[in-house]
Amino acid sequence: METKSGVIIEETIRLLSSHDDAECDSLGHHEQLLPSIEKLKEVVELLRSIIFPGYFGGPVLRKQSRHHFLGVRIEKLYGLLTEQILSVLHFNTENNCSRNAAEKAAETASQFIGLLPDIRHKLCTDVKAIYDGDPAAKNYGEIIFCYPSIRAMINYRAAHALLSLGVPLIPRIIAEMAHSETGIDIHPGAHIGDYFCIDHGTGVVIGETCIIGNHVRLYQGVTLGAKKFELDDEGNPVKNLPRHPIIEDNVVIYSNANILGRITIGKNSVIGGNVWQTVSLPPNSRVLQQKAVESSFTDGLGI
Repeated sequence: METKSGVIIEETIRLLSSHDDAECDSLGHHEQLLPSIEKLKEVVELLRSIIFPGYFGGPVLRKQSRHHFLGVRIEKLYGLLTEQILSVLHFNTENNCSRNAAEKAAETASQFIGLLPDIRHKLCTDVKAIYDGDPAAKNYGEIIFCYPSIRAMINYRAAHALLSLGVPLIPRIIAEMAHSETGIDIHPGAHIGDYFCIDHGTGVVIGETCIIGNHVRLYQGVTLGAKKFELDDEGNPVKNLPRHPIIEDNVVIYSNANILGRITIGKNSVIGGNVWQTVSLPPNSRVLQQKAVESSFTDGLGI
């Protein structure tokens, strides 16, 4: 005799497998292999070990073995990335049967690998920017091992490169992995120059259409966000409009400042902590909170 619990379980399985929810109906009809979060985590770990050998992915015992170390990992990265790019190409295609998808996936993966030296160079400038601006940092190695901003920037710079090559979905997944790991949320669509430093980092948000110059420093809790969304005739947000700030070279933005909308912060400017900035600033600006008003009372006055 079938139990009540068994009936409930069977009915739940039937309902979940039927894909009757109209809003999510398209999510259940992909017959091919879907992108794998676990394999993309492996992609990120491989990237980190390739860019900073010995700091990630186990020690490189001898300098002479580095070529072999990198060769093995790049070959594995190429295979994994080709597979995952192919899966997202199918995922984003309604008919899921593009003849050239496999060839395109392999070509894109090889193009990405060709960008790794440039990605590494940019990340090395980020490490130097942190070292030059943080008296607590004893050496470059400490920064690579310990600072969450470097982990976030590895993911961001790799994700941005993949996005520039036209890869769908994977860049967002890789960026959100760093968000979960570090508390630093950088959209892969943002453009960030060299010598970029995030100090401490927790709670930093950098929006999709941000443009950030060279030698920019952000502290924890900074938001480079949008002020409002433009809606289409059906009430949906219009996509791909420039809606986030432009931060020019040599700008410092202190903790918990909110820089919102498509405004420009001119070069060499300093934005103080907890500032709410929604209008553009010329170069060499200084914007600070109003100083606290100090007052004292005697003999019960002011009560």
